Amino acid sequence: MKQYIIDAFTSQPFSGNPAAVCIMDSWPSEAAMMLLARENNLSETAFIVPENGDWRLRWFTPTTEIELCGHATLASAFAILNLHAPGSGAVCFHTVSGALNVTRHGKLYEMDFPQRTQREIPVTDAMQRAFGARPLRAFLGADLVCLFENEAQVRALTPDQTLLAQLDGRIQNATAPGDTADCASRSFVPKHGIPEDPVCGSAHCQIAPYWAHELGRAAISACQASARGGRLHCELRGSARLAISGEAVHIATSEIHVPL
Repeated sequence: MKQYIIDAFTSQPFSGNPAAVCIMDSWPSEAAMMLLARENNLSETAFIVPENGDWRLRWFTPTTEIELCGHATLASAFAILNLHAPGSGAVCFHTVSGALNVTRHGKLYEMDFPQRTQREIPVTDAMQRAFGARPLRAFLGADLVCLFENEAQVRALTPDQTLLAQLDGRIQNATAPGDTADCASRSFVPKHGIPEDPVCGSAHCQIAPYWAHELGRAAISACQASARGGRLHCELRGSARLAISGEAVHIATSEIHVPL
């Protein structure tokens, strides 16, 4: 079985967010997929199997299977459209979060994702202790999104992972107006064994709608202000869907020699 390592949301190798992509004829056991994801020790390992002319996609962190992942979906589309079945311009993945269509536009891979609803909640002392700085505002949906004053403050955060894990939300995000993009963000996922996700596409299902409404336009640019860094192009499609686009780079191809 081949496994591809793809850096997503970047045009430069060894930046963005790396994902492992495994394209298979049939499903191994969940235990085997979990062991390989743990062995890879990346934010996500994606497993793909053909299904009725499309593909079934599942994502695993080093500790658990998750319901939605942006960078590993982008990496999976890159692997299918460039390395497995080159020549196609689009691919459809069936997932626990529904059908996810990815379309190639030049160097960009545009993903059709759901917008996630969120509500404003009070800023708490627990948030301040966890992030190491007090947010200006806070929003809760599937993830927690905390608004800070500027990009420099977001970059300087040194959060307490134990305290972050005690906050609500699947992911704890810090965001602010960006210096070179409309917004800058960092995404922390201690509940799933990921101290910081280098570039988190699914977090922008909440981050991007907030900034689009705040700035009064449908399309925004986003910077992930992690050490590796990454760029996302986001555009609201009505009130329920969101286009998230990015580039990707093929880093490595390996062969898995042990049976799964």
